[in-house]
Amino acid sequence: MTEVNKTLQRCEAVIVDLDGTMVDTMGDFVEALNRMLADLQLPAIGVQTIEPMVGKGSEHLLRAVLTHVLAQVHPLVGQPVPATEIDNRYAQAWERYQHHYLAINGRFSRVYDGVEKGLAQWRAKGLKMACLTNKPLAFAEPLLRAKGLRDYFDHVFGGDSFERKKPDPLPLLKTCEALGSKPALTLMVGDSSNDAEAAHNAGCPVVLVSYGYNHGQPIRQVAATGYVDALSELQA
Repeated sequence: MTEVNKTLQRCEAVIVDLDGTMVDTMGDFVEALNRMLADLQLPAIGVQTIEPMVGKGSEHLLRAVLTHVLAQVHPLVGQPVPATEIDNRYAQAWERYQHHYLAINGRFSRVYDGVEKGLAQWRAKGLKMACLTNKPLAFAEPLLRAKGLRDYFDHVFGGDSFERKKPDPLPLLKTCEALGSKPALTLMVGDSSNDAEAAHNAGCPVVLVSYGYNHGQPIRQVAATGYVDALSELQA
């Protein structure tokens, strides 16, 4: 039995990230962001630029995108875009992004191989399960339902469910409370340093998937209990 499976065997609950862990949502991000940028009469942005920005919540994503795009059209090319300019654009950007994301949610995304098999295995073993994502809950719930994954989870929490987001440990600790599980016996499964940092500080073991986003950095450089190529490799 592998070390990661020994860890899961000791656990009573599992917390699973969403974007980059269960569902490849990059296509949704690209589509919604570029529709938003078109509404604001700003240049489009490519997937290679967007991917490292994903994972810290929609607010961070939008500000990063606006900063990048406005720098291209700023009168003083090469100079930092004033924060006030980002602030002035943010409200409209958020409204248009939310509108477009809800309209296309799940249409340009896919469930990673091995995800449903892994979730079914954990459920069959009687493990309590929660999805914890930095994605707004209004985006997360419909996506899980559209992909047929919602019923595996006892709870779903988004980036706006608690006062702070991952990598802060608070969301994990609150999710453990909801599951009725001790952090040391609750496995966090994610795809990024956000998930790992939150888990370490909450006292949860953490397993990271080898695919996903991780802000464009190699995942095996992130300290974790172990790594898997598919959720189905994690067997209790």
